[in-house]
Amino acid sequence: MKIFHFIILFLLGVTSAFAQTGKVLDNLSLPSKLLKSERKFAIYLPPDYATSERSYPVLYLLHGAGDNHTGWVQFGEVLNITDKAIRDGIATPMIIVMPDADTGRRGYFNDVKGDWPYEDFFFQELMPFVEKKYRIKTEKRYRAVAGLSMGGGGSFMYALHHPELFSSACPLSAYTGPLTIEDAKKSLIRTVPNIQDSTVTNYYNRHNALEMINNISDANKKAVRWYIDCGDDDFLFEGNSLAHIAMRKKEIPHEFRVRDGAHNWTYWRESLPDVLKFVSQAFHQY
Repeated sequence: MKIFHFIILFLLGVTSAFAQTGKVLDNLSLPSKLLKSERKFAIYLPPDYATSERSYPVLYLLHGAGDNHTGWVQFGEVLNITDKAIRDGIATPMIIVMPDADTGRRGYFNDVKGDWPYEDFFFQELMPFVEKKYRIKTEKRYRAVAGLSMGGGGSFMYALHHPELFSSACPLSAYTGPLTIEDAKKSLIRTVPNIQDSTVTNYYNRHNALEMINNISDANKKAVRWYIDCGDDDFLFEGNSLAHIAMRKKEIPHEFRVRDGAHNWTYWRESLPDVLKFVSQAFHQY
């Protein structure tokens, strides 16, 4: 009888452990003075967040154009995929922050006109807000950024602009920016018809992934761990391949993955476990 009771208690414990799940809150917000609006964001909290008193590493996970802060929640299945990665020992428990870069205007960049400073909002308002509100470790080694498409471009830009803040960056199917400065001017002139060539050059140099990679300082070549992933049928494959080649030429350590797939959620859902594993290596002290 004692053995029977022990088996029942053991099975209940195993069932309880496997039933433990994380939590996603997808209708959170904070006021932004910079963007003059209330800004939405979603957050994933790991399974033991409610029962522990520890602090956690953080991954900022950026959505693509046409989605918002709920994209990774609804289509990316961030809850199920992250829970499984943690349960399987692939990823360490972490907090995942998913901001909205679609409402009002679209994109993670500061606008060329200077009246929509989204990047400033991210670093000056969003990051301090969530890292104070939630039990998040604030050292560089415990912070990472990843994103798809437009969010992949944001991942490149944020980690290249602030290598002192991120241990890892994982651009997926990334928009790397116009491939030439002439293409950049054609794009920017739609927003600012009388834009000066010097403004185009300055904006291009600061917001084009290839230019930023080519201009990276020797001191920062190993500052960030890079994981770049793009499908072989993705329409952004050229830009991602050129980023890989530029990193090779600059001797910047990075991982470059090409799998069978296109620019869609099927591809990105399959990418997410590898992203979680990659950023966890730094969180774990590899």
